[in-house]
Amino acid sequence: MTLHYTLEALSSLMSPVNLITLVLSVFFGLIVGVLPGLTSTMAIALLTGLTYSVSAETAILSLVGVYVGAISGGVQTAILLNIPGTPASAATALDGYKIGQRGEGGLGIFVGNFSAFLGTLFGAVCVLVLSPLLSTISLKFGSWEFFLLALFGVIMCGSLTSGGDAVKGWIAGALGLFVSQIGLDGINSYPRFSFGSVELMAGISLVPIMIGLFGFPEIVNSFKKQQIKVPTEVLDLRVKKGLKIMKGNTPTVFRSGVIGVLIGLVPGVGEDVAGWLSYWAAKVRSKKKEEFGKGSYEGVIAAETGINSTIGGHIIPLLTLAIPGSTSSAVLLAAMWLHGLRPGPLMMSESPGFIYSMSLYLTASAFVMLILGLLISRYTVKVLRIDKRILMPVIFVICAVGSYVIDNKISSIYIMFIFGIVGLLMSKMKFPASPFLLGVVLGPMADTNLRRALVLSGGSLEPLFTRPLCLILVVFILLVVLSQFNAFKKLKGLFPSKNNIAAK
Repeated sequence: MTLHYTLEALSSLMSPVNLITLVLSVFFGLIVGVLPGLTSTMAIALLTGLTYSVSAETAILSLVGVYVGAISGGVQTAILLNIPGTPASAATALDGYKIGQRGEGGLGIFVGNFSAFLGTLFGAVCVLVLSPLLSTISLKFGSWEFFLLALFGVIMCGSLTSGGDAVKGWIAGALGLFVSQIGLDGINSYPRFSFGSVELMAGISLVPIMIGLFGFPEIVNSFKKQQIKVPTEVLDLRVKKGLKIMKGNTPTVFRSGVIGVLIGLVPGVGEDVAGWLSYWAAKVRSKKKEEFGKGSYEGVIAAETGINSTIGGHIIPLLTLAIPGSTSSAVLLAAMWLHGLRPGPLMMSESPGFIYSMSLYLTASAFVMLILGLLISRYTVKVLRIDKRILMPVIFVICAVGSYVIDNKISSIYIMFIFGIVGLLMSKMKFPASPFLLGVVLGPMADTNLRRALVLSGGSLEPLFTRPLCLILVVFILLVVLSQFNAFKKLKGLFPSKNNIAAK
């Protein structure tokens, strides 16, 4: 049966249309990754609206391709310019830029790209191996457990993305949960916060919110930054030496891959956390600790492997629990719903072949990303030479088109503007946008499952403390919340942080 599903997925992948789609999608993702400020979330959201009229297989393949490309593309500018193309690439830039400064930029890009390739492959294998296991466990989840999972995801995301002020992250998450309640409720179809508007009764689409929160502020803020001068050339890749370096760091690749997948399994924890934690673990275990922060290839390998293996980690709970591990996978989940796919505990019985297809899509995307990343490494950085007065208006038009085509409503563009202003205000006041978006994504699940659970228990909260899985989740939530109080902050020194690592 496994062979049958694999051959079926391979047959779909090898069709000319899908192969061309994959190459173009990964290429687009790489360009997005190279451009600072543009994220994988934004790229997937823009592409989601454009895939509405194509088949589900082609649509998901293209979104996986752009996801992989966008996450891995940030290594280029991180090494060449000390400008992370994606937030996660900040860990790569710490050593990567020093490598580029000593005249080994091409070698650094090869090592970074190959590490991203191996991390993505590791994640793809984990999707195939761990998804059925987690699917079996997830069948034990009831309404109470899903409510607590959603709550845990928002709280965890708020804690990790708030820059040390968890309360701001939790407030952002709570606002996202509130926005998710606009429209008809999931139990009785009663209109909430719609104020008599038929369009608001249908709820607010995720994609315009996402584009507004993440795209609009970057477009506005980019005009405040000076034009970047880019190097005129990139040095040779030196493939043989790069492969030798990779071979000597095999334990680092495996350890970082495991860390990345495990981080990806936690809802709301992004690639940047995996990158820094992998970097920290590599430094602790390294025999050459003094080289970290001064141009260590091991640091680049650890960061890029950890960052890219989280893609597979994010997709596992997405497929088995219908819980996105990141904002990027949240948009991917929305795309799956858009194309009639229903991730969740029953996916292994309803669409058992889709797990194999997703693993194969990730594997194929990894190979295409490696080839394209190396081929265009001499040229992608030149995109940064485009005058921002030309580039940013083009991106703005793409944002508007991406918001409109998702449901062909002008109101979606208005929503993008509204949440663009919200995103600007949140940016000014240092409120993270990720918890807000995750709250919007997980809000319906939290609301519906809580109300259903209360109906089944007759309004009693007793199951929260009597069901084993509930009790475990309640303990985790309490630990996350209590860890932000002064009495518990002494324990923080036992764990790595971005600032501590950078300082060292």
